[in-house]
Amino acid sequence: MLSQQELKEFLDEKADFYNTPKFIENDPIQIPHRFTKKEDIEISGFITATIAWGKREMIIRNAEKIILAMDNQPYEYVVNYDKSKDFKYIKNIKHRTFNADDLDFFIRSLQNLYRQYSNLEEVFLKGITSKSTHIKEAIIQFRKAFFSINSDPKLRTFKHVSNPQKGSASKRINMFLRWMVRQDNKGVDFGIWNQISPAVLSCPLDVHSGNIARKLGLLHRKQNDWKALEELDKNLRKLDANDPVKYDFALFGIGVNKDF
Repeated sequence: MLSQQELKEFLDEKADFYNTPKFIENDPIQIPHRFTKKEDIEISGFITATIAWGKREMIIRNAEKIILAMDNQPYEYVVNYDKSKDFKYIKNIKHRTFNADDLDFFIRSLQNLYRQYSNLEEVFLKGITSKSTHIKEAIIQFRKAFFSINSDPKLRTFKHVSNPQKGSASKRINMFLRWMVRQDNKGVDFGIWNQISPAVLSCPLDVHSGNIARKLGLLHRKQNDWKALEELDKNLRKLDANDPVKYDFALFGIGVNKDF
């Protein structure tokens, strides 16, 4: 078993190795990297992160279809969306269980949020105070705002925005937050949100990162749920309290590339 210092050195090295522009080539983060306007990055990033389960090639391909249906102008499409006229452009969209009805809800909800806030960061900030040490409450508040246009618990789209209050590790939202918040000049994460500290972010916990975290002794809980995420967060913060989610590059990179 590695000592904490040895573990830190190992993971720092792996994070540095994978956190390069080359990472973008095969990762869904390439979709928001096609834009320069902040709102376009937010919207394309949020939707791409939402459908980020399954094979990465399929995720990228279907995210491209969504962006193309938006005429490669996500923000303009969202703020001007009129279901009676525009649904026809997205009616054939489908990624596994995420379909055109879900995308329609996402667009209308984002439209509603942009009418109330200048950007999506402000929505998450509702759940963050100067004493916040975790992102959980911010995700909860965002979710409430997102479903404010229809809060029917039977709504099919509910399942596509994970809920940490029900034990979900919220992998896709945490990945989106990593993209938007982290800024390390490596060229992968955007760092376009500067009011949320990277110190409160959580690692996007999935099969790959979870398996490697267990092999390294960073995680003992068997399920990849919110309790497991809290355990992993606690241990990653011991290695870097200011930027714990940089280790997502190491854990995911080692796992997906079988580099262990």
